[in-house]
Amino acid sequence: MADAALYASADRQFTRKRLVSFGLPLVVLAYLTYIFFAFDIAGLSERARWDNARTLLSDIWSYKTHVTRDNRSGGVAVAIEGERKGEYPEGTGPDWVISQSDGSTRVMLKDGQEVILLPENGFRWEVPGYGLIEAHLDGRTLVSNLPEEGLPDWISASSSRLQVTADGARVALTRSKTELFRYFPGWELFFFTLDSPYHGHGLTEILFGVQIDPARGNLAGAWQDFWGNEMWRHADVAWALFETILMAFLGTMGAAIVALPLAFLSAKNFAPLAAVRFAMRRVFDFLRGVDGLIWTIVLSRAFGPGPLTGALAILLTDTGSFGKLFSEALENVDGKQIEGVASTGAKPLQRYRFGVIPQIVPVLISQILYYLESNTRSATIIGAITGGGIGLLLTQAMITQKDWEEVSYYIILVVLMVMAMDSASGWLRRKLIKGL
Repeated sequence: MADAALYASADRQFTRKRLVSFGLPLVVLAYLTYIFFAFDIAGLSERARWDNARTLLSDIWSYKTHVTRDNRSGGVAVAIEGERKGEYPEGTGPDWVISQSDGSTRVMLKDGQEVILLPENGFRWEVPGYGLIEAHLDGRTLVSNLPEEGLPDWISASSSRLQVTADGARVALTRSKTELFRYFPGWELFFFTLDSPYHGHGLTEILFGVQIDPARGNLAGAWQDFWGNEMWRHADVAWALFETILMAFLGTMGAAIVALPLAFLSAKNFAPLAAVRFAMRRVFDFLRGVDGLIWTIVLSRAFGPGPLTGALAILLTDTGSFGKLFSEALENVDGKQIEGVASTGAKPLQRYRFGVIPQIVPVLISQILYYLESNTRSATIIGAITGGGIGLLLTQAMITQKDWEEVSYYIILVVLMVMAMDSASGWLRRKLIKGL
């Protein structure tokens, strides 16, 4: 009978293992099948806007020079990214924009192509492989030589707007203006704007050449114009990065200071009352259960936007996380060390200071530095909501959908900031723990 029961038990175990080995892949397959249809993976390619993706990618690594003809006044302006701060002064401009005696403007493109901005409020462009495209305004109606149907995807036409994109350039004709965008690689005006005397001068000229600005030395003047660049706003970006790091630092350190004494109230070996432990652990669960972004929105309504609001949001979330981690570390301390300190006649506070804290310091330092590194990244998103730090500048650049090279600039700075914090926290963690 005993052998039969043993065999039956072994058979049930083998059957259970077979069911798990076959059933688990079937569950995963069923889940993936559900996702395929629920999220309409098959229709993803149809919804994709590859033209917008190409435009976005080109805007990240290149810049646009706008040649704009006002269809009301007839005036022509040339500006980097279409910004007034990047507009060429009157009487100057790139050599590929040529004013004609008949009132038209000739814009030279690559491979010998050219676009003529007509005085009749229109343009003419001989596109290789397609032919001549002519369009102008007749009153308030846009008239062109394009067919009504069968247009290629790089031409967008309606009764009020015509846009042609080809060969690194884009022309748009509306009732108010005729605008040409020409793309060039690089981030133009990153160092100096057009009104700076150092624009167009290389590093060698600034360091070793003759004095460029009579009123300032080359190094001092170049640094002032670079730091005060009105288009790229380097000074504002540096301050925003500092705000982001400060937000993460205040939130993380504040949470550690608040959580450590509260952790003693939730540790079994330090808080004998079960009701106190239960209540404190539920407080920790609540604080870390509400996401930091939710705390950010709530606190923004209560205290208004600002970096301090973001720091408070990080503090609340991390207090819950630190409270759980610290209480678990306290429950695993060696009681013999505490007894040894107590045998010297130490008071309860001294027992905690010399018998408990030294045991949990490595855990505290490791967790605090890890969360500081993580919160540096999170503070970017929180800053976008609270109106502080690099997150605010990043959001503003995304909302305009105009200067995506600035977006990539801010993203690169955020990545470098996180990498620097990772290296610094790792070095500090090793030094502190080794010295304990």
